[in-house]
Amino acid sequence: MTKNASDTRSLAELLRAHRIFGLLSDDTQKKLADTLRVKPVAAGTPACAPSALQQQLHWLVSGSVSLLDGQQQPVITMYPGELFGLQADGLAGVEASQAQTDSALVSMERALVETLQAELPALSLLLPGGSGSAPSRSRGAPVSTDPALNLMTTPVRSLIKRAPITLPPHTSIRDAAKLMSEQRVSSVLIVEQDHLFGVVTDRDLRNRVIAAGMDSARPIMDIATLAPMSIDVQNPAFDALLLMARHNIHHVPVLDGQRIVGMITATDLTEQHSTSAVYLAGDIYKQSTVEGLQRASAKIKRLQQSLAAAEASAYSTGHIITAITDAITTRLLQLGEAQLGPAPVDYVWVAAGSQARNEQTAKSDQDNCMVLDDSFDEAQHGAYFKALALYGCVGLDACGYIYCPGEMMAMTDTWRQPRQRWADYFARWTGQPDPKSLMLTCVFFDMRAIHGNTSLLDGLRSDVLKRTQGNSIFLAYMVGNALTHTPPLGMFKGISTIRSGEHKGKIDLKHTGVVPIVDLARVYALAGGDASVNTHDRLMSAAAGGAISEQSARDLRDALEFLAFTRIQHQARQIAKGEAPDNYLNPDDISNFERTQLKDAFTVVQALQSVLGQRFRM
Repeated sequence: MTKNASDTRSLAELLRAHRIFGLLSDDTQKKLADTLRVKPVAAGTPACAPSALQQQLHWLVSGSVSLLDGQQQPVITMYPGELFGLQADGLAGVEASQAQTDSALVSMERALVETLQAELPALSLLLPGGSGSAPSRSRGAPVSTDPALNLMTTPVRSLIKRAPITLPPHTSIRDAAKLMSEQRVSSVLIVEQDHLFGVVTDRDLRNRVIAAGMDSARPIMDIATLAPMSIDVQNPAFDALLLMARHNIHHVPVLDGQRIVGMITATDLTEQHSTSAVYLAGDIYKQSTVEGLQRASAKIKRLQQSLAAAEASAYSTGHIITAITDAITTRLLQLGEAQLGPAPVDYVWVAAGSQARNEQTAKSDQDNCMVLDDSFDEAQHGAYFKALALYGCVGLDACGYIYCPGEMMAMTDTWRQPRQRWADYFARWTGQPDPKSLMLTCVFFDMRAIHGNTSLLDGLRSDVLKRTQGNSIFLAYMVGNALTHTPPLGMFKGISTIRSGEHKGKIDLKHTGVVPIVDLARVYALAGGDASVNTHDRLMSAAAGGAISEQSARDLRDALEFLAFTRIQHQARQIAKGEAPDNYLNPDDISNFERTQLKDAFTVVQALQSVLGQRFRM
């Protein structure tokens, strides 16, 4: 294609905004914009020749491209901004590429890439392949063999291996079992007039028919799981992994709108070994004692090691580790209910803090509470819920989730209250923003239902948002509270380490790195009426609502990802050495390039803290 001035400007802007190419000098970016070509690729056609996968670096500017194996099956799908190519022959089984939608990409010869690396050696850490000498971000850690870790960018569509096996509701159990045997499938979907009504699995046949002695002539609707959880064909397979891990299910129907397009199973997502998230969650739900849960929870550190070795993003790692915490919490409460009997009134167990935000690592304490139905009567029901809360919190501590130092746990009477009392709490905290109220708002505004009647939590957070949106006095106090956590930068913007004590010479990646960004995002949510809980999601919403610019939101998300990723890698190295994971990093333990990125991330946070402080000045 012929390049004109507008093409050059467009490519120059893309280079400048790109996470990797934006690190190059302005002159180099201008030369690249003047010489490179943006090549359009029609949907369904090869994105590049097979040989070009080895010899060129490809930058996807728009659209989506699937990398294919020798049988033309998708291995991974690339999206705008991502890079592929410069691979060793046969790397990851990739032999071809195909545009899934109308796309555009920029290709660079290996020699050009090596020239760019010579100008900025740090690019070797970020580019795929390159000259072949690029070190790994995880400092030589072995690449994980867990296929679950390849699901971060793989679409659900690519996992569907065959057309769905469907049956009408009146089909007999015997005929359904016969069809499953003939088709060699572990499940069938119950469909009527193109609508999904339920699913029957081999486990249903085993537990609900054979073990129960049920007449196999009865219709399959009698043993089906009705209204099963499903996933959209456009979602990443990672979402399916989380769905299975959180809800202890192994079969998920795939829909395209309302149309059924297939079924995926746990074996489609990951091999059956103990550190895979789906199977670890399944193992947790099989445990019948706290001791069994302790043994299962011991595998979480290995799971984080596996994720770190595969260089999974901090965002993905947080969701996976938190899904396991959710499973342990749920199973503990199920065991508690089995021991104490059914709850006398409805309740919901609520996670707060990092568990609520889906941002946990292998080093986490517990923050939780109970919201009870307003029919709760202390004289009649108090002893039961006190015992259940104690069972849950003591069990979590036994499984490695240490008690909250501030006792913000359901076992503390104050944090085990009827719904109306919780509404009163939030009204008081937002109406009288003293230091304690601000601290409690920070903890309990980040809430997510884990087990029980989730509707009891509905409305509580929305009531808070109605009180805080536009409440400039409260928000100013919240900003002041947020600014008590500042990045460790000295007078001349150098990294400032802890000066004395047990952690002298180190930096606290949690409280002076991740927490300041979490605090900023929470203020944006409170100010904008945003119900999101995850920090990454809050930053995206803040940008969409105009609270901060798109660029600032991207900068903060990138800073959060880098700081959290560095924290996870640090903990993985400690676990590998047999040490207890913590949040304290010695800057001498990372490369010069990583220290520069660390300082840049801290600088971004400091700048946006200053902007927020000016906006909500008292």
